[in-house]
Amino acid sequence: MAVANLITKNSDEHQFSFEVLPPLKGTGTDKLFADIEKLCKLNPAFINITTHHSEYVYKELSDGRFERQRMRLRPGTIAVAAAIQQRFQVPVQPHVICSGATIEDIEYELLDLQFLGITDLLLLRGDKAKEDRVFTPTPGGHAHTTDLIRQVQRFNEGFFANGEAIKNPGAKFDIGVACYPEKHEEAPNLEMDMQYLKEKQDLGAQYAVTQLFYDNEKYFAFVDKARQMGITIPIIPGIKPLAKLTQLSVVPRTFHCDIPEALAREIVKCKTDADARKLGVEWTVKQCQELYAHGVNDIHFYTVGAVDSVVEIVKELRR
Repeated sequence: MAVANLITKNSDEHQFSFEVLPPLKGTGTDKLFADIEKLCKLNPAFINITTHHSEYVYKELSDGRFERQRMRLRPGTIAVAAAIQQRFQVPVQPHVICSGATIEDIEYELLDLQFLGITDLLLLRGDKAKEDRVFTPTPGGHAHTTDLIRQVQRFNEGFFANGEAIKNPGAKFDIGVACYPEKHEEAPNLEMDMQYLKEKQDLGAQYAVTQLFYDNEKYFAFVDKARQMGITIPIIPGIKPLAKLTQLSVVPRTFHCDIPEALAREIVKCKTDADARKLGVEWTVKQCQELYAHGVNDIHFYTVGAVDSVVEIVKELRR
């Protein structure tokens, strides 16, 4: 069943989905598949696989000098998605991004995904390159998620990006997008950011998954405002349990979200990462229970560095 149908069905069942990263280049899939095996025991609705822009790395030469090279540190999103689907028989949802890709590159991704029978996509602009001050579109690529949605919808209609008709159109793609309860870091204000979400919906996005957050009130306010603006698609909360002491400062800086005062006060009392992990599990269980109480049935977990915590949380929620 398509992800869009899984999350919009009328049911009181509580469902979970998980985001995972492709392995670092050269490290193999053993650790990833071991993590997914743990997650699949929780019967996820789907598994989401990230993709990443290439970035500059420095390689040491034989004479001791360093050479700057571009490298994709986590390649293989489509292959990993296909492997997960085949090996674990669970719906997969790879990211397709504007960042680092030309329109032609994206078209080939769509063809490969269609050949593999993968038709659930999360469409994103993607992060700016680390060396850039602001997001810079790849020459021949897209600047915005809305442009990417238009390309996928045109493909769904049976046309390549150059206007050529596809002789034998295959299965159509379903489209999910991201949204930001505390606004995207580059948006001038939340209202304008939400207008972009409305535009994504109007172009064909069928659901949205939020950036991670720790304050449910911000999610509830975001959803209320979205409904007032005519945004009717499901808005799935994205949750990531804290697992280390350093995340008190790293998470807000990296993901541009606030740590609620009540949680921050408890984190500073922790002496070890084990203490922080225990607190992260407890907070997330309560956070999810409050979401349930407000009628939220679908929760998406960002699992990187927190697989065991997520497993513990889901088991506790199912008691």
